[in-house]
Amino acid sequence: RDVPDADTGVDKDILKSLLESQSKVPAEFRPHPKIERILEQRAAMAREEAPLDWAAAEGLAFATLLLEGTRIRISGQDSERGTFSHRHSVLHSITDGDVYVPLRHLSPKQADFEVYNSPLSEAGVLGFEYGYSIAYPDGLTIWEAQFGDFVNVAQPIIDQFISSAEDKWRSLSGLVMLLPHGYEGMGPEHSSARIERLFSLTAEDNMQVAYPSTPAQLFHLLRRQVVRPWRKPLFVLTPKSLLRHPACVSTMDDLAVGRFQRILPDTKGIVGKAERVLLCTGKIYYELNEEREKLKRDDVAIVRVEQLYPLQPEDLGAALGHYADNTPGVW
Repeated sequence: RDVPDADTGVDKDILKSLLESQSKVPAEFRPHPKIERILEQRAAMAREEAPLDWAAAEGLAFATLLLEGTRIRISGQDSERGTFSHRHSVLHSITDGDVYVPLRHLSPKQADFEVYNSPLSEAGVLGFEYGYSIAYPDGLTIWEAQFGDFVNVAQPIIDQFISSAEDKWRSLSGLVMLLPHGYEGMGPEHSSARIERLFSLTAEDNMQVAYPSTPAQLFHLLRRQVVRPWRKPLFVLTPKSLLRHPACVSTMDDLAVGRFQRILPDTKGIVGKAERVLLCTGKIYYELNEEREKLKRDDVAIVRVEQLYPLQPEDLGAALGHYADNTPGVW
């Protein structure tokens, strides 16, 4: 928890160029019309005619790391497309079935990009990717659950290896686990990534649990996992509804400078007026903020805890220190 966060910003011109590259396909390649619209939207984002959504920020995190020589590997039940159709890292021609992967065509000198749709055998797949992350510690290795609670079937790998291997065998891993999370009306087995189960395994800074609430935060978080010379497993609670939420966007400038912020302060500038501070994480922020605006309340501050573990008391104290003494705080 005491390791400083690295600066993970990337030159804006590079970002725009890399996103533009991800919006192009060969002249003879014919993607589905829906995919064409998505590529057009990416091109508009590259020109800064539209803000960056979750998929654009994720794609730019991958692209910048590939350009810097970091090999990337992703596997999961629907990782090529993304379970909720946000990623589209593998494109298919509707005329001849040809395949095109934009992230493999950024530069002749880029690192390898691998993405695989894996079978519904979570324990086996996560175990393989854990081993891969140890074999290639300088790469970015990701396992993605189709829904966050699918991690249940892989729990023995987390218990026996991911959470404890450093203490038992001095074995380090920078494996990233993306766990889509959020109650979106899809039923009890497609809602929770079992965050409380992860917390029962956290101790002595053995792993990281983060719930980024903006595209820029995801960008800096994924880049931090490689840029920072410190290897710990990372669980990322990823959104479902926020993938296309009109308020869940970032700018090129947000990616060009700065770093991952473990705690995001209130953005409304009501420090002097706040009579209550709400602490929250994830999509609940957008619901709280929408209600605050609806009620025209300027006496309630909303602070987002983006890194849930390790959580530094100093970071929390700094975030709350702007408010008057004895201001009530509510989770």
